[in-house]
Amino acid sequence: MADAIDAIFNKTKKGRALFQDRNALSTEFVPDRLPFRETQTTNIAQVLAPALLGSKPSNLLLYGKTGTGKTAVAALVVRKLLAQDDTKRILTTYVNCRLAGTEYLTLAKIAEGLPMDEDKKIPLTGLSLGEVVGRIFKTISKHEIHLILVLDEIDYLVNTNDDTLYKFTRSGENTAPGFLTIIGISNDLRFKDGLDPRVLSSLGEEELVFPPYTTEELRSILAERTKIAFRPGVVPESTINLCAALAASEHGDARRAIDMLRVAGEVAEREGRQRVDEESIRKASDKIERDTVEEALQSLPLQTKIIVIAASRFPGGTSTGEVYLAYTNLAKKSGVEVLTQRRVSGIVAELDVLGLVDAAVVSKGRRGRTKRIKLLVDNETLARVIGEDARLLELV
Repeated sequence: MADAIDAIFNKTKKGRALFQDRNALSTEFVPDRLPFRETQTTNIAQVLAPALLGSKPSNLLLYGKTGTGKTAVAALVVRKLLAQDDTKRILTTYVNCRLAGTEYLTLAKIAEGLPMDEDKKIPLTGLSLGEVVGRIFKTISKHEIHLILVLDEIDYLVNTNDDTLYKFTRSGENTAPGFLTIIGISNDLRFKDGLDPRVLSSLGEEELVFPPYTTEELRSILAERTKIAFRPGVVPESTINLCAALAASEHGDARRAIDMLRVAGEVAEREGRQRVDEESIRKASDKIERDTVEEALQSLPLQTKIIVIAASRFPGGTSTGEVYLAYTNLAKKSGVEVLTQRRVSGIVAELDVLGLVDAAVVSKGRRGRTKRIKLLVDNETLARVIGEDARLLELV
């Protein structure tokens, strides 16, 4: 084993480094210019600009498919806003609601970005949601903070419980003389359909839709990132064209295109290639597809995994009602609380956004419309990934 490890390291040392700045292809990298998003950038800047004069900006909702630049544009504008803030009272906090997992942890993440007094800091468990929200509001008020709160995948928070979101949108007198402005980001264009009318009226003050990138736009974005990330001459134009074409077929996903280019570079380096060729791109595409599905499955909460298993019982697809009946039986067998059909429908919608199920609305003539749910994960992958969870091994 030691010899094998040494051989890998020696091969790497003798090989040619293809990257000059690998970080330029990471999801956290936000360049100073985002091509083809000038209109959205300008609009968001205009909405947030009143914060520089001490006034509360309108809440803002950003919609669009994954990889259309929503998070990157919001991060760029907020970064430049902070640079222009002479008062140093503007703070910004970013939370991915799906990754946070629960409403409580989302609130705890928000509190982390605030100057909480020692006795007001939020423990990971133990407080009521109302107490956590109250502490956040009191901190904003006490320090006169102008908080720009970016909630990525905000639909996950709404599907869990939209009561907290309602309190945030109506925080005015509780946070004065500070204020709280929300930038909500969602991959689901139907996100507003599930909002409480009270939340909708105060949250959706300003809205922006981000269209998918075209093949040519993706090619231009990749060409710019290539100049930063790779050594000159390492990535030929044909490789960039193929990468853009593959990503454009996936709804114009720039994040996927950039990730594919990074993985292709790593594949080429590992195999000792002198350039990132088209074969490297195809290998990267296959690897990303497998890794994305497996990572998504592994990160699902227990209840959601049970719903996935229920959907797998119907290879050809079936109705929401049938999936709910199967889920109910599996949940009882596992000894977990049975969720309501409305909540299960919300989780199915989340799985649809993640690309793990297809939840298409079909017409039943005079009997109205219904959703037909079909799992998009093969049984082998499902059994391997979900089978790693000892609680679900028996069900798989």
